[in-house]
This record gives sequence, C-alpha cells and structure tokens, in this order.
Amino acid sequence: MATLIGALESGFPDVTMMPPTEVRDAIRSRRAPLQRLPDMREVHDLTVDGPGGDLALRIFRPHHSDPALPVVVFAHGGGFVFCDLDSHDEFCRSMADGIGAVVVAVDYRLAPEHPGPAAHEDVYCGLEWASKNAADYGGDPTRIVVAGDSAGGNLAATVAISARDLGGPPIAAQVLLYPVIDDDFETESYRRFGTGYYNTTKAMKWYWQQYAPNGTDDVRLVPTRAHTLAGLPPAVVITAQLDPPCSAGDAYAVRLEADGVTVRHHRYDGLFHGFLTVPSLSMTAPARTEIWEMVRSVLGTPTVSPANTAD
Repeated sequence: MATLIGALESGFPDVTMMPPTEVRDAIRSRRAPLQRLPDMREVHDLTVDGPGGDLALRIFRPHHSDPALPVVVFAHGGGFVFCDLDSHDEFCRSMADGIGAVVVAVDYRLAPEHPGPAAHEDVYCGLEWASKNAADYGGDPTRIVVAGDSAGGNLAATVAISARDLGGPPIAAQVLLYPVIDDDFETESYRRFGTGYYNTTKAMKWYWQQYAPNGTDDVRLVPTRAHTLAGLPPAVVITAQLDPPCSAGDAYAVRLEADGVTVRHHRYDGLFHGFLTVPSLSMTAPARTEIWEMVRSVLGTPTVSPANTAD
C-alpha cells in the first residue's frame, strides 16, 4: 500500500501550483482510454436545461431483468474543480451493475469558474430530472438514491438536505463515499494523514478556496451547517482511514444517527482517498461488493444477479 500511495503521489500534479484549466488537462492526460466496461444494456448521453444552461447527464442501465430498477443520481469527485462523466464512467457502470440500478451521472459545473453552490444546484436539478424522467429509462422514481464520492459526497449530502427542506423529490437513500463534509482542517485525520497519503491538507484547502471563495456558512456548501439532520433519508457512509477528510465523514455518520437517521457506516482501514475508483487495486472489488450490498440493504432490494454480463 505504501508503494502504491507513493506512486500515486509522484504521478499526481500539485494542484495548488497550477491554474485550474491546467489541472484539468493534467488530470485528463493521465487517464487510460475508456473501456466502456462493465457492459450496459443501454447508455445514453443527453443534455437537459440546468440552472446555468445546458447540463450534461449520462444514464447507465444495466443488464438486469427487473422492469423498474432503483435510480442513483451520482455526483463525481474531483475537488469541485476537475473530473467529469468520463473520469467516473467505469465506476458508474460498476455501481449500476452491482446495485442493479439505473445510474444518472451529473456533469455539474466546476469551480472556480462556477463557485458553489453552482455544483449543488446542478446535482439538485439532476435529482428533479430523474424524478420526472427515470421511468423512461427503466428506473423507479419512488426509489431514488443520491450518491457521490469525495466532493460528490458533499454534493449528495447537501442535495439530500435541500430536498428535505424544499419539499423536493423523495429520496430513498444517500450514499456518501469518503465525502468532503466540511473545511475543518484540524481534525485527527487531517493531523495524522494530511501529508504523505496522496490527498493532502494543502490540496484540500486549495479545493475549498476554489469552490467557496466567499466562505462556507451556506448549508448548500457544508451539510453540517444544517440546524438538524432529522428527517433525512437513510445513509450509507464510507470513509477511508488514511484520508484527511475521514474524521469529518465519521463524525457526520454519528450525527446522522444521533438525529434519528438510519446509518450504515464503514471505515476502510489502511486505505486512502479515492481507492474505490482504482479498479486495479486488489481491495477495490471486494469493497465495492460490500458497499453495493449495503445500498441494496438500505433500499430493501434483494441481492440480484445481472441478466447478461457477457456482451
């Protein structure tokens, strides 16, 4: 693991020393070509009207025979600054296949050109779109999940709060994968793992500066600003021990439960931020399997087998 983390650190650009546009180019240049695996029954790229103009969505429908599958509205990670539909294409396919769900990935506006809450508004728009249209793609609009990894975990958490407060579409579950909950850089995990573990305190501070240049008092930016978390949908909260935001994610799970929310929380010890999107890592596939089962459990969905994965 130490060797892998060292390789990731050496190959990842120092985002704090580059303009955001160059950061995106550098991150994009490191990607392998899209494999478009696991194979899906259908994949649709479409553009809908968003709060800031055109909003791109990618819908993944897996090879499952159930005529109405749960729907996952997914927000990708990337520090609010980079990544896109392609960066998380494999992960969304794995999620669709593993859970047995239609996944609606949202290509939200990026900071700093579009500071928060622009990304939050786009993901909320994706939720509203899914509620109205997912049935056309084999989805069940009564079983909608909001999910995201890293910065996307923040967006899933804040969208769940907005849906509660605004009387928005009902949400069956929220899935927060090593979420960036807040900008408290003095937690135990920041003190212990803020350097030398791939994701750094220096980088996290830079991400927040891009996303929230005017501060983080807005609950649409930081979910812990909510007066109460009562009435939120059941949560699956996944954290990684070697990740600076780990303590905040753990504490958010505790607060959710204290406010009466059903929570399934698991911390993966010995693992680092972003590990779920490294499919070559031997621990990733078993962790994904566990997490997909946790999501199915929250939804009350039995374990399912894909109808066809050989295409």
